[in-house]
Formats: sequence, structure tokens, C-alpha cells
Amino acid sequence: MLGKLGDWTVPFGPYTPAQLVVLGGGAFTLIKTYEFWSWAGPIPLVLWIASVWAVRGAQIAGQNPFTALVGVLVLLARHPAGRIDGRIAKDRRPSYLRCRFVIAPALEPVSAEAPAAVRAVVPVPVVVTTAAGSGLSRLVAGTGRGAV
Repeated sequence: MLGKLGDWTVPFGPYTPAQLVVLGGGAFTLIKTYEFWSWAGPIPLVLWIASVWAVRGAQIAGQNPFTALVGVLVLLARHPAGRIDGRIAKDRRPSYLRCRFVIAPALEPVSAEAPAAVRAVVPVPVVVTTAAGSGLSRLVAGTGRGAV
């Protein structure tokens, strides 16, 4: 509530901030648009005073309209990415994988003959016999799939 400014007392006060905004904004608007509403006589002035009186107890979500408007302006002024620890949230800089591949020449030349340590791998045939009965009986008999 604003009812006294220094030694000067506001007439018909005290006023809320919303009332002062409507009072000042309405006066400015009425002065600038006098040509448009002058034919209506005192009706716009009465509506202006009535609107100042009407916003005395106005609340938006429990706040007076002035602080609600400030909250909306703060919300619109925020950075779209938001904040983390009070700083604007930013994506991390891309980090590139830096690797090196070295192809070194062989230490010994490869000979035409295979060394003695390397032996030829000979496949061993697996004989699978089928047993009669269910899969469980074949598994127990050791002749099922995967039996060696």
C-alpha cells in the first residue's frame, strides 16, 4: 500500500501498486486518445476512476496483478535453455576421439614353409547316433544335439 510519499499524502489513498499503474496508464491513455472519446462526455473518465477502484483487491494466483505481471516478464526474459547453479545451461563442447593407428612392418620375413610350431588342423568327424524317444532320453543317452 502506498499512501504517503515523503511529506505529501496521496489523496483518497492509500493505493496498491496495481491501482497506481491503472491510474497512471489510464491518465496517459485518456490524454493521448482524447480525440477518439471526447464525444462520449464524462463516461470514459468515470470508467477510468471505476477501474482504479476495481483493482484495489485484485489478485492473480494469490498475488497482486503488478507482481504477477513482473513474474510473467521475468519468465519471458529467461534463457530458453534454463539455468544450472545460476549460470545459463549450455551444451558441452564436442570432444573428438583422437587416436592413432600405427601399422608396423613385420619383424621377420615370412618364409614359404610353415614353421614347426604351427601344425595343420585336421577336422575330426563326429559320429552322431540318434536314440529313440523324447529329447530328454536322447540328452541322457548323450546322443542328442551338441553331444560329442
